[in-house]
Amino acid sequence: MTPTGPAGMLATWEAGLAQHESGRSLLLHRAARPGAGTDELLSMPVGEREADLFALRRALFGERMQVRVECASCGEAMEFDLDATLLGARTRTPDGPLRVEEDDWVVEFRLPTVADLAAAGAVPDPAAARRLLVTRCTVSAVRGGEAIPSERLASLLPERVQQRLAETAADADPAADVTLNVACPECGEATPAELDITSYLWTELDTWARDLMLDVHLLATAYGWNEPEILALSPLRRRYYLELCADA
Repeated sequence: MTPTGPAGMLATWEAGLAQHESGRSLLLHRAARPGAGTDELLSMPVGEREADLFALRRALFGERMQVRVECASCGEAMEFDLDATLLGARTRTPDGPLRVEEDDWVVEFRLPTVADLAAAGAVPDPAAARRLLVTRCTVSAVRGGEAIPSERLASLLPERVQQRLAETAADADPAADVTLNVACPECGEATPAELDITSYLWTELDTWARDLMLDVHLLATAYGWNEPEILALSPLRRRYYLELCADA
């Protein structure tokens, strides 16, 4: 992966200020895959996007990730470092539909895409969002030998079958959901914590962009350079010039 340079990442940050999480995720994904079109990005399985965002994060900010989690049992704040090379591993996408057989149901479905997840995320009720996701991703559904049309599927599909669908999708696309089980050093209880790479990466990008703009301001004031000239400098050279400004 060749991530977008400093000017491009600043433009991504600026565009993302007015966006919610789904819009920011798409902007970050474009930065991770500069040559990809919007339709291509939206049609990718969710795990492939997450793997791209983890790779972008490593390229921009390194292999260590600092995580803060609050214990669900005692409220203790836990902070620790993660090795980002172990997260967002790429897996081979299934060639054809996945299949679940449960009781008298046979359901074939595809992995949820980024577009599917965005559509479900726009539904405020979690149960309704899950039903929408099932409907969008189902290729065919048969109950007792009778084909069930997609418009009736959400109301007829039993909860246990929906759960099997979710488990099968998670096994086929493990990068789509990175959940950490963190043991509390105070009470010993484990707390599951979902690592949302979009939110994590955006927070880091926001801090980086504001620091970089301050650097641009200081160097432009001291030397009269414009923003493109300053951004063309390597981070090491920018830091050295800033140190010279401080010593002057």
